[in-house]
Amino acid sequence: MNDRTKHKQEIISALSDAQKIAFAPLTFQAVNAMLEFGILKEIDSNPESANNLIKKLKLSEYTVKTLLEVAEITGIVKCEGGKYSITRLGQAFLYDEMTRVNFNFVRDICYLGADKLVQSFKNGRSEGLKEIYPEAQTIYTHISRLPEKMRTSWYEFDHYYSDNSFDIIYEILKTSGKIFDIGANTGKFERVCLKNNPNQDITMIDLKENIEFIKNEPELKGCKFYSTNILNPEESLPQMSGAVFMSQFLDCFSKEQIISILKKIAKFSDESIKIFILEPFIDMQKFESAKYSLIHTSLYFTCMANGCSKMYSKKDMEEMIGLAGLKINVVYDKLGAHDYTLLECIKNV
Repeated sequence: MNDRTKHKQEIISALSDAQKIAFAPLTFQAVNAMLEFGILKEIDSNPESANNLIKKLKLSEYTVKTLLEVAEITGIVKCEGGKYSITRLGQAFLYDEMTRVNFNFVRDICYLGADKLVQSFKNGRSEGLKEIYPEAQTIYTHISRLPEKMRTSWYEFDHYYSDNSFDIIYEILKTSGKIFDIGANTGKFERVCLKNNPNQDITMIDLKENIEFIKNEPELKGCKFYSTNILNPEESLPQMSGAVFMSQFLDCFSKEQIISILKKIAKFSDESIKIFILEPFIDMQKFESAKYSLIHTSLYFTCMANGCSKMYSKKDMEEMIGLAGLKINVVYDKLGAHDYTLLECIKNV
């Protein structure tokens, strides 16, 4: 192959990929339609002709043939001898948990607001959130009030990645004595702690709206609760000793806010405090698909969450920790199924 032929093929390949991006929103909705109509499920076990799918699913010829054409060109199904069967790619939408969680999160939380991405970058606000709650400044105060389907998709997305590392994390933190979980969310980590040790001294710290939503959960009856807006300089934190834990919390804020939060934590902690930061850093991922998902999650923060936060690299977090007057004491990496990193920080005294 000469250079001219190679160059021409590269251009053709690039143009093909460009069309996939150009039509990506429509492809996404076509996959959602196929899932809703049961087309992919129907051909998962046995190949079917378009006419049989029309009869079995009671759908119009227009619906079935249009969607199958999209599915075939995108590699979700294949057609042999007039019968359609599902591919490995198509099966990912039926059986792969990460794909299901990501897909539902984008569909139910991000899709409507994604059109406001440019305005969100320009204004430094999550302009897409107005599609759900016109009066909200950030999504965090409204999560517990989201419609059930949206709330389920948000929590499943949030829990999916970190939950499988919590047993490991508890074994690391338990020697610290008291645990203060900042950004405790629905108390998933607390449930693990109390399962291992019903007498564990653990305090859940979060926004008032979130604490009110979960404080009466029977499984959390051994917890202490503390409501605060950590960004409000007028609101305090409890006096903390032992361990402070933050799971996927700091990525909900801008760099300036993170430095401020870490300084505030240090202010309300004793000198021997251990501050644990659990994050799926984008530069610490083994698989390209995980890195791809994390980097795109930053766009959710831009248009839907608060307009200024993102998924960070380990290098970025190390820099912010130093600027906050803390230092990293121990690094635990490759935790759980999704390559989480736990940074154990102490005061730089």
